[in-house]
Amino acid sequence: MQQAPIEQGYHYQVMRRALDLIDQADAPLTLEDLATQLAMSPAHFQRLFSAWVGVSPKRYQQYLALGHAKSLLSSRFTTLAAAHGAGLSGTGRLHDLFLRWEAMSPGDYARAGAGQVIRWDWIDSPFGEALAMATDRGICGIAFTAETGREAAMKDMVSRWPDAAFVQAPGGLDDWTQAAFAQTGETRLHMIGAPFQIKVWEALLQIPSGHVTTYSEIAQAIGAPRAVRAVGTAVGRNPVSFLIPCHRAIRKSGGLGGYHWGLPVKRAILAWESARADAG
Repeated sequence: MQQAPIEQGYHYQVMRRALDLIDQADAPLTLEDLATQLAMSPAHFQRLFSAWVGVSPKRYQQYLALGHAKSLLSSRFTTLAAAHGAGLSGTGRLHDLFLRWEAMSPGDYARAGAGQVIRWDWIDSPFGEALAMATDRGICGIAFTAETGREAAMKDMVSRWPDAAFVQAPGGLDDWTQAAFAQTGETRLHMIGAPFQIKVWEALLQIPSGHVTTYSEIAQAIGAPRAVRAVGTAVGRNPVSFLIPCHRAIRKSGGLGGYHWGLPVKRAILAWESARADAG
């Protein structure tokens, strides 16, 4: 049975606490050690983890390891030209979900959101609470609050389109956001950004779930091989976390690089996707 996002959000909070414990430990922790420190029985903790990601806590620690991103480069590196050739771009089937997107015109973007009504709401996701925003054309923003908090997330997102009208819509985005995180049905996406940013975000959409690419590979794919720094900036300005998978872009060295909503969230998403890809 598919779990509701609110249940998965609770599981992420448990996982986030466990991640801190794992990072602080000098050696891998046993199931019993983790469960004790989280004030749970081993059986309950095991069930939560298995329900959330599909593997045991012991196995999951391998995906949370600081060197996991580096291992992905050798085992699941994606060349964007190959991904495009396999039909993973455009308006067809993208990764594990049906995602249809359109981009705002450069002229509309230059007006800083003037004339746009953007609905927003706080939602529960597999990675904790998130701020979701949408125009009438689709989701235009998803910000995770686990590391930043609500106030900072809201201020950040509103500043991107300062002349838009923002209206809270409790429950009004549920159909789109639940389909997106459950990876079922069709999710509509409205990209609001500068032309160069949108090129970068389109490239990100070609990276399959459970795989990674590099900033330099993205620069090559969009025809700007010397613009690696600018690509990194555009990746960091992606307003639609998870759906536009900026978390799948890492450094050539295997380092995680940055993540606008906090590196623990990026590590968690990569680990979650990797474990699910292996389990599938």
